[in-house]
Amino acid sequence: MTSPRKHLVKDFNHFITCYVCKGYLIKPTTVTECLHTFCKSCIIQHFEDSNNCPKCGIQVHETNPREMLRLDNTLEEIIFKLVPGLREKEQQQEIEFWRSRKWKENGEEDGPRSKRSRLDDDDDDDDDGGDGDYHRSDPQIAICLDCLRNSSLVGENIVKGLMKKFIRCSTRVTVGTIKKFLSLKLKLPSSYELDVLCNGEIMGKDHTMEFIYMTRWRLRGETAYPMVLEYRPRIDFG
Repeated sequence: MTSPRKHLVKDFNHFITCYVCKGYLIKPTTVTECLHTFCKSCIIQHFEDSNNCPKCGIQVHETNPREMLRLDNTLEEIIFKLVPGLREKEQQQEIEFWRSRKWKENGEEDGPRSKRSRLDDDDDDDDDGGDGDYHRSDPQIAICLDCLRNSSLVGENIVKGLMKKFIRCSTRVTVGTIKKFLSLKLKLPSSYELDVLCNGEIMGKDHTMEFIYMTRWRLRGETAYPMVLEYRPRIDFG
């Protein structure tokens, strides 16, 4: 009786690699119109210049194809299990990315969490081996959540400004999570929907704070921080 054949990772490469960059899928994101999956950064960058799927050529959306993207967290976990060390490598690269890119333009060496990070590092140096450091290792960003007031909007009497509008969160947090946070803080009905905007542009629910800062937040220098996001009752244009 022959033993079952062992499968190698390369046997699954067709299913777990990105058509655009040819590497393993990182934050796999599926186009809901055709169900093709790409790295999140690859497909978002592609949609900056085209509204068509890069693999099959179908028009994803006439004006805003990013609205037709959905993260595939299950596939991400499968890839991380199939490829040893990939998760840790990507996390380290993301940290290095924030330390070396746009933040240097603002005179910050370590990104949006630089001051807090240095304080945490100092605490670690003074630690003689007690409890471990439970601070998050992913980059952090400070955000100002402003209520966009307009007396002509339906629901204006429900949506109010936050008493504490400044928050600090992971750069991986999505607009969808920010909406849930606002709904809880403002005690909105579960069926009530909000728009979140940056520089007057409505942000998709899957946009991360990292993506918005790098592509939509136009301010730089001393005025660039914190990033300001505005919220309002959702406007139905249909």
